[in-house]
Amino acid sequence: MATIFLTGGTGFVGSHIAEEARKRGHTVRALARAGSDTAFLKEIGAEIVTGDLTDAAPIRQALVGADAIIHSAAKVGDWGPLDDYRKVNVEGLRILLDAAIGLPLQRIVHVSSLGVYEARHHYGTDEREPLPELHIDGYTQSKVEAEKLALEYMRKHNLPIAVVRPGFVYGPRDRSVLPRLIERLRNRSVKYIAGGRYALNTTYVGNLVHAVFLALEHPDAIGEVFNITDGEFVSKKRFFEAVADGMGLPRPTRSVPLWLAKPIASWRENVYRRRNSPTPPILTRAVVKFAGLNLDFSIGKARTSLGYQPIISFDEGMRQAINWFRNSG
Repeated sequence: MATIFLTGGTGFVGSHIAEEARKRGHTVRALARAGSDTAFLKEIGAEIVTGDLTDAAPIRQALVGADAIIHSAAKVGDWGPLDDYRKVNVEGLRILLDAAIGLPLQRIVHVSSLGVYEARHHYGTDEREPLPELHIDGYTQSKVEAEKLALEYMRKHNLPIAVVRPGFVYGPRDRSVLPRLIERLRNRSVKYIAGGRYALNTTYVGNLVHAVFLALEHPDAIGEVFNITDGEFVSKKRFFEAVADGMGLPRPTRSVPLWLAKPIASWRENVYRRRNSPTPPILTRAVVKFAGLNLDFSIGKARTSLGYQPIISFDEGMRQAINWFRNSG
């Protein structure tokens, strides 16, 4: 059994990684900020390391005797200064990797995002696609930079790093995206873009965790990057209707054409930035990407190199997500 140092353990994805690690008999040392909710981690028997990604001392101490690192912590969002995202997603990663240099680690799994790809239509895009130098928001820009940094450390310092790129992650214990969407469905303020016909890169959290442990254990994963999704076509319309039906809410019926949504989003972003608004407009370029672009990515490499097969279908994953929200959300 291994000792795993985990970042992001108090978050949505990280809590599921911690839970699976404990089920497999691993020791989990979870980095958590002072004052954060660690009740679930304590309940499953994880060790709590108080600190954050900008503080090197507790990280160095926690890595003593560790066998592996799973890095799932990130500042997420589609609004705000790029430097705020870089501080956590890039410089925080740098501090973590600096602390790992020279240690006898078996593996470091960096959880990235399919958001690193260019904001355009994708039809089976795979890992050979070059990443853009400039992105549409602070989150995706910083995730590109973080991924490049991780692979640079792998080459320069011989760190055993593997990268997984999940798409839109959903499932139980999501206290952010799904609750906001449900509230907007209740308010009947959800509109489709392009009729909701394009693909959403859905990734059930259990499928992502399955891929993370494959990347942790497979000998051929080091130095590689893997796209991870549910492996099935799920349109935006199907996704929104699944949430609406599961919650007993009216399905969205209104739609905005993509050609109109794009310039409106750019215009509104410019207006809000000139005002130094701390909150984004309702329609941003990130929203247009999520709701209006075809986001279909190949998981062929993960299938062949890792033996990855999605273990939960979209319908079952959404059922579990909705049930959790109804009971605990």
